[in-house]
Amino acid sequence: MFTDQLPLPLVLINLLGVTGIVVWHLQGRGRPTARLIVQILFFSAMTAVLILAGIMPHRSDDGHLQGAAAFLAASARVLWWTHLAWSLIGFVRIYIVLEKRPQEARLLQDLIVAVVYLGVALAVLGFVFKAPIGTLVATSGVVAIIFGLALQNTLGDVFSGIALTLGRPFAIGDWIALGDGTEGRVIENNWRSTFLLTGAHNVIVLPNSALAKVSLTNLSRPDETHQIALPVRLAADHPPERVEEVLRAALQGCGRIVHDPEPVVALKAIDAVAIEAELQFRVRSPAERTPGRNEVIARVHEQCRQSGLSLAPPAQAYLYTPPAEPELKPSSAGAL
Repeated sequence: MFTDQLPLPLVLINLLGVTGIVVWHLQGRGRPTARLIVQILFFSAMTAVLILAGIMPHRSDDGHLQGAAAFLAASARVLWWTHLAWSLIGFVRIYIVLEKRPQEARLLQDLIVAVVYLGVALAVLGFVFKAPIGTLVATSGVVAIIFGLALQNTLGDVFSGIALTLGRPFAIGDWIALGDGTEGRVIENNWRSTFLLTGAHNVIVLPNSALAKVSLTNLSRPDETHQIALPVRLAADHPPERVEEVLRAALQGCGRIVHDPEPVVALKAIDAVAIEAELQFRVRSPAERTPGRNEVIARVHEQCRQSGLSLAPPAQAYLYTPPAEPELKPSSAGAL
């Protein structure tokens, strides 16, 4: 219980709390471990003073105090709850840093921080200021329903962002392709939107709710190598073994493609005009598809020219010759 000497512990708790806040801000965000240690030290010192003085932070039994003493008692409890919140948040920050979580995990991190702050705010209102928590929760529920109806689209984006963070279909830096043909590298992911940098060097902003509804292909998993299939048609009068040998030599001379695994020459079909082949090879990343394809086409053209192989026209180029119309015999009237 409080005695005449209790204002001294209250002053000490307030000094520790304010000093801890100043030191916490002076350390900055670049030293999370040292920041957490300082938070724990100040929080432990404040807790020890509270216990030795017989002050319970979850019970407000200082109703007989007046003036400055009452203010010190309330501020001491508020500072204690604040340092408790910062210590818990510090543990969350350190855990994510030590585990080397991906950058997009900050959405889940921010959600945990918001829950901690909300819990501490309710504790301060209920235990320090004796506010009716039940009434506040009920009122906030009605307000939440109103805001939820007014912000349906925004909340949909937020919860979709949380679902994408937990599911982790992609990470910052991954190259993804959407079902509608959109492709790009993920450069940012926040509560509401995901930002893609396309091959044309444009930034596409996708709402998380729309991104969660479309099919998504991650081109960076299990690695960034990307396979390309290039069709080639050569004249049918060349032996298939010779066609395969020449095309394989062309692929082996390309430096922009991946040679492990080895590129493949697949003979697909043959007819009276052409041998259809498909060159299957990989490039190091989706961004190198165009340079890689260009090099392969140039090498195939050069290798075929040096080896005496001629290309065949596409199947659509076959000319259709309509049957000749029968000649009309002259009529008897014209013979007269």
